[in-house]
Amino acid sequence: MRLRNITGSREVIAESHCVVKEEILKQCPGTWKDIFGNDHPIHIEIGMGKGKFIYTMAKEHPQINYVGIEKYSSVLLRAIQKMQEEELPNLKFIRMDAEDIDKVFGRGEVDKIYLNFSDPWPKDRHAKRRLPSRQFLARYDVILKKDCRLEFKTDNRDLFDFAVEELEPAGWKVEAITYDLHGDAELMRGNVMTEYEEKFSSLGNPIYKYIIYR
Repeated sequence: MRLRNITGSREVIAESHCVVKEEILKQCPGTWKDIFGNDHPIHIEIGMGKGKFIYTMAKEHPQINYVGIEKYSSVLLRAIQKMQEEELPNLKFIRMDAEDIDKVFGRGEVDKIYLNFSDPWPKDRHAKRRLPSRQFLARYDVILKKDCRLEFKTDNRDLFDFAVEELEPAGWKVEAITYDLHGDAELMRGNVMTEYEEKFSSLGNPIYKYIIYR
């Protein structure tokens, strides 16, 4: 279970220069090249947790700019602490609710989106809150460049089945799909595991993944 309250976490976030401040977020759409100081591709992870995945990706691919998005201050704090050990110039963080994702990135400004082990929101009445829902896919459609990709990984079969069912009504197409990522040599090439992926796969749980586009 994620810790949601750590004393002082909001203060640390407010003081960290690797976190894009709320007052700047309002002016962000279309300006991310200015924020990073270059015109490199922009990849974002929505719901980044403690940041292991996106930090590793940013370190391995310095030619790409990464933005990690996390709702909970206490979780984002862990990612900031990692950056304090070794700061990466191509990685920024945002503390925000993903529902506002299309308000901080401009149309076609993002080159790739990652969703990793998202909250399943198991109750039916909460379906529209699930990050791979058609409601969120509509938001991603705005900010993602045409012919670019969204990658989704989870160990939750019900959530994955739901995500696959949402694709056709949302107008998205499947490039690749697997119900056993760690048994798929092609999709495992270059795979970076999150904290949750390490935990669940070590328990023998299959990991599901798709890569989609419009």
